[in-house]
Amino acid sequence: MIEPTIKTSTFQQAIDVIEALSLEDQEILIDIIHKRIKEQKRKELLQGIAEVESEYAEGKVKFGTGDDFLAELDK
Repeated sequence: MIEPTIKTSTFQQAIDVIEALSLEDQEILIDIIHKRIKEQKRKELLQGIAEVESEYAEGKVKFGTGDDFLAELDK
């Protein structure tokens, strides 16, 4: 009989490493990760805004009411 290979996921390995840190280091790491996530979301938002501004400048944006939007969808 072949012994099954147990593979630890990268995520679980990260958790194991974090749990080995002191409580203070874990709190610092959480703070760093939280700040990086906020920065990444900010960058994504700014990228989305830049895309909309570009589409607006190219005349690809239309204005109207909710009813106008639904009418466009029915076309």
